[in-house]
Amino acid sequence: MPAESPRHHDRIQIFPPARTGVPRAVARHRQACASAAADSPHRPLLCPEVLRCLHPAPGDVIVDATLGGGGHAAALLPLIAPGGHLVALDLDPQALEVATPRLQARAPSTVRVTTRHASFRDLSHAMQQCGVAQAQSLLVDLGISQMHLDDQSRGFHFTGVGPLDMRLDPSRGRTAAEWLASLDAPALAQLLEDHADEPHARLIAALLTRAPVTTSHALERHVRLGLEASGLALTRPEIKRSIRRTFQALRIAVNDELAALEALLRQLPDCLVPGGRVCILTFHSGEDRRVAAAFDEGRRHGVYSRVARTPIRSLKAETRADRRAAACKLRWAIRA
Repeated sequence: MPAESPRHHDRIQIFPPARTGVPRAVARHRQACASAAADSPHRPLLCPEVLRCLHPAPGDVIVDATLGGGGHAAALLPLIAPGGHLVALDLDPQALEVATPRLQARAPSTVRVTTRHASFRDLSHAMQQCGVAQAQSLLVDLGISQMHLDDQSRGFHFTGVGPLDMRLDPSRGRTAAEWLASLDAPALAQLLEDHADEPHARLIAALLTRAPVTTSHALERHVRLGLEASGLALTRPEIKRSIRRTFQALRIAVNDELAALEALLRQLPDCLVPGGRVCILTFHSGEDRRVAAAFDEGRRHGVYSRVARTPIRSLKAETRADRRAAACKLRWAIRA
């Protein structure tokens, strides 16, 4: 029998142990993910890996704090029947409008589904409003959903032509265009470095503060043409990565995502039952550093009994199928 590749061996070692009294069900996890993906416009990243880490069981209370397109939640539903309760939160009311009826249609008759318009910043309060004090499992996916990227009126993607908005909740806060208009070049450069590790932050900041930028197309064009004319001899893929990082940094700032993540991490332990599990999917080094530090600190202080030693990454096949998977890192922790 051929030896396992080092990559495969490493992936096996970084999964958490099975729950006591709950047998492994890897094949069933994969089947649940395939069924959910087939019925949803949103392809849930690292879906089998998430299910293996959370290891859901019949009767569990599970909180999906970032419902989005509902892909992960749909995969979890059959695994907590009978008697389970899925609580799904999202800051975007439009996402809830789309995903809620889909989840209710897919849910087994013995599983309760509760959705709520709320930010994971207010996790504990939102759970209490849904009649839940603690959960067996909690999932947080910090990525932007395909639904947001495809909607040009939201301004999340650089191929769009709509207004530069980027608010996850369109009813509150300043738009990305308003954010840009309020920043001088040094402040914008710092934002690009902090939220996207952008190597050309100062140049891009100078480009974007010369004149008002009000559409996603204008933002993409300013960055692309400016970098092409900069004399840095950047390749097209390098310029495209800088454009993506610029959009990412603005989205994080507009929605105050890192402050919300820090608030979530402080609340997490009190939201999990003893032995409860949490999985967090990150897409940026600033997110991953915060999650890793919080889990490690919790482990040192006895809050978590076990945490991921290294993040779980997507397999090559998933990365080829979905470019977003290349940046995705999954970290897990188990409540003491």
